[in-house]
Amino acid sequence: MPTTLQAKVIDIEYPSSDGEPLAETYDHFYAIAILLEMLRQYLTGRQATVLGNQFLYYAQGFPRMRVAPDVMVIFDVAAGGRDNYKIWEEGQVPTVIFEITSKSTQITDIGFKRDLYAQMGVQEYWLFDPKNEWLEQQLQGYRLKGEEYEPINDRQSLVLGLQLSIEDKKIALHRLDNGEKLPFPSELAEQVAQERQAKQELEVLLQRYRDRYGDLE
Repeated sequence: MPTTLQAKVIDIEYPSSDGEPLAETYDHFYAIAILLEMLRQYLTGRQATVLGNQFLYYAQGFPRMRVAPDVMVIFDVAAGGRDNYKIWEEGQVPTVIFEITSKSTQITDIGFKRDLYAQMGVQEYWLFDPKNEWLEQQLQGYRLKGEEYEPINDRQSLVLGLQLSIEDKKIALHRLDNGEKLPFPSELAEQVAQERQAKQELEVLLQRYRDRYGDLE
């Protein structure tokens, strides 16, 4: 039977939403959505999850101690979405966190959040300024060394195995192992449509062959 203290901990509510908008502007929302989907596709089949703008709770029993990273990648956990993420339940801290930053969030992003993520042990922290409003480098990464972050000067995410770059207010991703670009969702949809059209054309050609020569062996 749980003690009174345990019962209080169990009864604590950890909200999944605060009613605030997902992103400050359309550019910020678009950058988050595109990055989220590309990373999900990239990590399909691996023991990892990618979450976007969801509460990350880092202290059991203290629901106010939370942040909502724009995009976070967590390895060695079950794939799939969550309403929120509690470190003490999952047993893993995020490996990589992306913040799609702006002038209004710069102090928090470069101050409180960067310090918090370093203390938590987040291996890489990336800031992207889609409107190019305040970051000296529009895309800036940090890698944890000891207990502090050091700048990433080559835009390579070693933990993800990806090269990051900027393309039309979005983060573009290339694999480090073979240089292959991860397609944006729009590019992936176009590729699927082209493959479908090629399949239909092949079926037409095969039917013409059957009509003329009979069934294939």
